[in-house]
Amino acid sequence: MTHARKYKEEQPVVAICYDFDKTLSPENMQEQGFIQAVEEQVPDFWKTTNRLAEDNEMDQNLAYMYMMKARAAGKVLFTKKQLMEYGAKVRLFPGVADWFERIRAYGRAKGVLVEHYIISSGLKEMIEGTEVARAGAFKKIYASSFYYDENGVAVWPAQVVNYTGKTQFLFRIEKGVLDINDPAVNDSFAPEDLRVPFRNMIYIGDSDTDIPCMKLVNANGGLSIGVYHPETMEKAKVYQMMQDNRIGYFAPADYRAGTQLDWLVKTIIDRVAVNETLLKFHYANQKETEQNRPAEGSHEAYKADLIAALERSNSFASTHEVVKKMRLIADWTQTEKEELAGIALENRQVRYIVDDVDVGLFFDQLLGENPSGPQAQRVKELLEKRRKIRKQKG
Repeated sequence: MTHARKYKEEQPVVAICYDFDKTLSPENMQEQGFIQAVEEQVPDFWKTTNRLAEDNEMDQNLAYMYMMKARAAGKVLFTKKQLMEYGAKVRLFPGVADWFERIRAYGRAKGVLVEHYIISSGLKEMIEGTEVARAGAFKKIYASSFYYDENGVAVWPAQVVNYTGKTQFLFRIEKGVLDINDPAVNDSFAPEDLRVPFRNMIYIGDSDTDIPCMKLVNANGGLSIGVYHPETMEKAKVYQMMQDNRIGYFAPADYRAGTQLDWLVKTIIDRVAVNETLLKFHYANQKETEQNRPAEGSHEAYKADLIAALERSNSFASTHEVVKKMRLIADWTQTEKEELAGIALENRQVRYIVDDVDVGLFFDQLLGENPSGPQAQRVKELLEKRRKIRKQKG
């Protein structure tokens, strides 16, 4: 089977990943039409669902999906179309409606591609029914979902996204392996080939269910933001997440232009733009270095290894051993001579014994009577000075 994959872009990509309930919407999505339609009280529905999960050692998300289907029987249609219609009624926090395109536009102006992802334990079908999803806000929606029969009726869970299960989708986003059935998510990628490295991820959530993702993003150089209701201003959860180092920042879930959250996300995009420019230069330097490295096992590689060994030598014994091997080589280039002279001046161990018989003879042979290059000249002068002092003493 061929899976559609995304590959590294010319421009850096910032992936902003959102929980949905109480992050983009003030309440759980089921509470905004569905529970009322099946003639249940919101607290009773969740109480029954939680008891079902506890009594049967059942995943809580599977429990609520089962209860939705069971409570809908004989009362309302339980189809994909109907669930999307419930989703269309879901309320969103201030500014959410135009947030996604506005932030994408800001990224474009900074030379950064911004992509928005949902990673939610809520229902995919209801999220797909929201005004923002229908307008194309999200690159991908990862959420719990149903399998539907030929009549569009939900018959079985197709995907369940629980707390820790959310983290797999971050790896999919990182590698551009977005299809949930694509095994390439387990493939190894060189750091410079990752489509969205974790350092370019922002995770926005509101509660304990987001902690595994927040922790993973933070641990790998990305940033997590906790949000709280802008009307109630209840901050207990974000205070706890901040105290536990789950988030680096918190702000009201107010997505309008000019708010704290708007400023914070734009500032992170600014940082990515600068950081990725520097990293691109670093990777280019790294690639050039690799291309110019002597072939493994060659004489040039052997000389390079000896130079590196002398540079990191931290004992007289190792210095003498390296110099012993170096004295057998007669074809040092001018660049290598100057590099070796620099080591003799900068490495304290080498400098201290530079006038020992074997080390001194090596540098005499290496540099000749009339050394060229400033560092080679300084080593020659150091040798002459040391030998003069020894002669005077002895």
